[in-house]
Amino acid sequence: MAFSRSVKRPIECLLKQHSYSSWAYGYHGHQLPEVRDKSYRSLFCHGDFQGSYGVPILVRRFSVEVSASEQMNLIKQLRERTSAPIKAVKSALVDCKWDIEAAQKDLRKRGIVLASKNALRTATEGLLALVQDEKKAVVIELNCETDFVARNEIFRYLALSLAKKALSVEGATSSVFLPIGPEILEDMKISLDHPKFNGVTTVKSAITEVSAMVGENVKLRRGWALSRSSHGVVSSYLHTSPQPGLGRIAGVLTLEAEDPNVALDALQRVGSPLAMHIVASKPLFLSKDLVPSEALENERDILKTQAANSGKPQAAIEKMVEGRLKKYFEDVVFLEQKFVMNDNINIKSVLNDLSKEVGSSVKIGNFFRMEVGGAQRSEPSTSPETAAQAA
Repeated sequence: MAFSRSVKRPIECLLKQHSYSSWAYGYHGHQLPEVRDKSYRSLFCHGDFQGSYGVPILVRRFSVEVSASEQMNLIKQLRERTSAPIKAVKSALVDCKWDIEAAQKDLRKRGIVLASKNALRTATEGLLALVQDEKKAVVIELNCETDFVARNEIFRYLALSLAKKALSVEGATSSVFLPIGPEILEDMKISLDHPKFNGVTTVKSAITEVSAMVGENVKLRRGWALSRSSHGVVSSYLHTSPQPGLGRIAGVLTLEAEDPNVALDALQRVGSPLAMHIVASKPLFLSKDLVPSEALENERDILKTQAANSGKPQAAIEKMVEGRLKKYFEDVVFLEQKFVMNDNINIKSVLNDLSKEVGSSVKIGNFFRMEVGGAQRSEPSTSPETAAQAA
């Protein structure tokens, strides 16, 4: 008994020199304070510091006392701030001893690493974001891995913010048709007025943050800006639109009047359904003379082969080819297509009727069609009569 007391006193004297927060049981049921010092913790945990008869002292360790209700409240607050997965939120809070500010910083650091890993995965879902003013329109494509993330409020906010930033790019007004790829936007500063973003940052950093929040690869794939070159309007239409400015397919065109005094209301009234027509009918060229000669010859050869298999005379074959070529033009040339709102007339007739209504010649300056996951196409020529190919 005297021996055990003699052992207990030096241990307790030693432990009293260090701070502690909870109790643990040692040898013979005596209570001992927990040691905060890391060197003593490792000593206890490995059983090198022993009581009488070589029995190790078992220590229960807690770094910070936080009630269960307070823990849940902190987890909820950090989730609202960051939109990070609940497992990651809790892990960060535990590692940071339930300091919410430190945990938020820790999550951002983890997010950069996570986003770099996510970047290796395929992202073909997403949304188009469209913004415009009276002179130009911009459409950007922001991709993610699943349509679930495409419905996320943070993802949608970022897509619209990127489109607004693209609208301010120098050159979007001076050039009729301008590609705005990620290489143009990534290093630009962007101000994000949202509680889950940290104010002013770069486009690249904002995309990385959202990728970490949603746990998927998020990338800016491409963008296009279209401006009118003379008096007229820029008209647009978004298909499968979950909210204004967002959708999965976009159609954009410019209608331009020869007379600068023409009222624009009539042009805008016709321009909107024409933009819808672009989405539905997928035109590739504005007029027949803009169809590349290579494409035309290739189509003609295919039609000749098909007609020759019919066994009809050569004169009949030539007529068949010309008839089918006309159908080809109706399929791919904007001005030759049947109007989706009235298939009794074509787009050329729609423009003729509009020109008579306003008392001045009205033409389509340019157009393009974009779809989420669609094929990338090179920029067309900058001739005012050239149409942007569908993408």
